Amino acid sequence: MASAPHGDAPEERNAAPPAKRASAPITEAGIRAEFAHHDGTVARVNNGTFGCCPASVLAARARWQRLFLSQPDAFYFDALQPGLARSRAAVAAAVGACDASEVSLVDNATTAAAIIMQHVAWSFAEGTFARGDVVLMLHYTYSSVKNSIHAYVVRAGATIIEVLLPFPVASPGAVVAEFRAALALAKAGGRSVRLAVIDHITSMPSVLLPVKELVTICHEEGVDKVFVDGAHAIGLVPIDVRDLGAEFYTSNLHKWFFCPSAVAFLHIRKDDPIASQLHHPIVSSEYGNGLPMESAWIGVRDYSAQLVVPDAVDFMSRFEGGIEGISRRNHDKVIEMGTMLAEAWGTFLGSPPEMCGSMAMVGLPGCLGIESNGDAMRVRDMLRNEFKVEVPIFHNSRSVEEGQEMAKDAKGDQVTGYVRISHQVYNVREEYEALRDAVHKLVLDGFSCSKLRPSGKVLSN
Repeated sequence: MASAPHGDAPEERNAAPPAKRASAPITEAGIRAEFAHHDGTVARVNNGTFGCCPASVLAARARWQRLFLSQPDAFYFDALQPGLARSRAAVAAAVGACDASEVSLVDNATTAAAIIMQHVAWSFAEGTFARGDVVLMLHYTYSSVKNSIHAYVVRAGATIIEVLLPFPVASPGAVVAEFRAALALAKAGGRSVRLAVIDHITSMPSVLLPVKELVTICHEEGVDKVFVDGAHAIGLVPIDVRDLGAEFYTSNLHKWFFCPSAVAFLHIRKDDPIASQLHHPIVSSEYGNGLPMESAWIGVRDYSAQLVVPDAVDFMSRFEGGIEGISRRNHDKVIEMGTMLAEAWGTFLGSPPEMCGSMAMVGLPGCLGIESNGDAMRVRDMLRNEFKVEVPIFHNSRSVEEGQEMAKDAKGDQVTGYVRISHQVYNVREEYEALRDAVHKLVLDGFSCSKLRPSGKVLSN
């Protein structure tokens, strides 16, 4: 069990001096300077995976780290908790929470999922839920969250029902129809649906879902609780947790909110009795003091990523329209770049623009022969190592699995592979052109994934 140093409660003394606030509007040169630590030889169109952090926020983080190293006792007793309280308040303001008491800071959305799944598992173990009660999740739920559901909840006795979402997807209505069908299956025979896990934006393939409508359907249909995994959401789309109405909402601050790795938030309404029943999986001396405090001390570690949220907010305020303006421009640019790539390759976007956010799925030419997840990873490695382009590749096997006709490119080849492109403030058109040209070269050279497969490899999906 992690324990705290003995002594009085922290007081706001000797806190890290704030950096000088940079209020002047940022210029193009300023943006380049903030991200000069990026490898300039790489076309980095994959902000979605690891995010980015500007130099000014990294400098603020270093100040917190030095404060701890210079006098750790003073840091613990005087600076840490007031600093984390300011960060929770900044998050609460950004997502429409009632106040900071509804916000817990954790490492990432995976940690938040473990907190929720741990509680669900306890509910089965203590007899609150009955064996066979249902947890509903999406087919495209992120793998770590799926694993958490299986590690905690399935072992405790839950039945899992998956929502088989279509991809490519034509409209939000197509998602809603599949969700209703899966929920009806989950409730069949009078079963209780104890939890629905809904992505705000699925990771791979990336699709912005009609999450408010899905949450409303859950509540209308008697689902006990809804956990929205918004790992990509904050900084990519507007969030109003009170309007959304989910019992639990999480999002990473290190993807699209310009914080360093790793920091995320978990929101639970303070008027929900369950708030006092949730606990951090790492049990420390703060156990029983409420999840915000339990999460604020899980033992000696580097808390600096959680302490610089106000600095990230200051950075975003230098852009016209703040974070809302950034996300609007990112959306417009990713659609522009995605359309350019689709036209060049004779393919299409995997979802309509209103379901793209700041990431877009673009079909790759079918002649590349991407027939497995292994093929997708090998193409990604080739783009990184031979063309200096960093972009995730998705293999779409769903239509094959369901016996549906696969979408085709302009040459009549089935499109089985997609790139997921992102756009963030540091990206420029030349990076997407590098991706376009790299794929063109592969096509002109007659490349096929079969050339990269290990000898004798038999494909299976």
